[in-house]
Amino acid sequence: MATVHIEANKDDIAKTVLMPGDPLRAKFIADNFLTNVKVVNTIRNMNAYTGYYNNKKVTIFPSGMGIPSIGIYAYELYKFYNVEEIIRIGTCGTTKQDLNILDVVLAISSYSLSNYPKLFDNDIINEISSDVELNNRIKISAKNNNINLISGEIITSDIFDPYLDNFDRYISNYPDKEFVAMEMESFCLFYLAKKLNKKASCLLTIVDIIGKNISVDSSDREKSLKNMIKVALDSIL
Repeated sequence: MATVHIEANKDDIAKTVLMPGDPLRAKFIADNFLTNVKVVNTIRNMNAYTGYYNNKKVTIFPSGMGIPSIGIYAYELYKFYNVEEIIRIGTCGTTKQDLNILDVVLAISSYSLSNYPKLFDNDIINEISSDVELNNRIKISAKNNNINLISGEIITSDIFDPYLDNFDRYISNYPDKEFVAMEMESFCLFYLAKKLNKKASCLLTIVDIIGKNISVDSSDREKSLKNMIKVALDSIL
């Protein structure tokens, strides 16, 4: 079996998928956390891997950047490969000055101005929640790993906000309520999970605080990303 964008056989893909944006991060996870790893996709260099984490079969499949890209891969995995749950693991920015670089965020919902639901199925939707049961498993995993999670609503944007000349004008398009982070993919993932009766969640590491000029040591960043990855992997056991 193959789709336009995935060359794997159906049995090559696990029921649970971890989905980083970056194909190189997918390789990093496969190399450092999984055993008996098999490359299951190479189309467009979106290299994906299936292996075992503590005897649990799991696939690591990159999404690329933005709603259109994750929309392709999440849809094909849910619809044609019978994937049951996808956990996005990525990076984000925040406007909250009380948060810190490398804090880990669990997205309980995503708000977006994207037209994806309208174009997909004539749905008028701006906010979608992640899966409660999957989130609860992630919270337990974080507690067991002594990782503090910041749970909250996030924004999924079509704009990479560090490039904006007028951030105040940009943020005024969104409701006047507290969002803990901003990223570019989760809204679409949550929407497709709801439409296809599947599960989805999202863990994010903060790498940018709007208004602060902070640099992060590469070893600290790698350690934090490893923490986030382990929380996600332990949640599937």
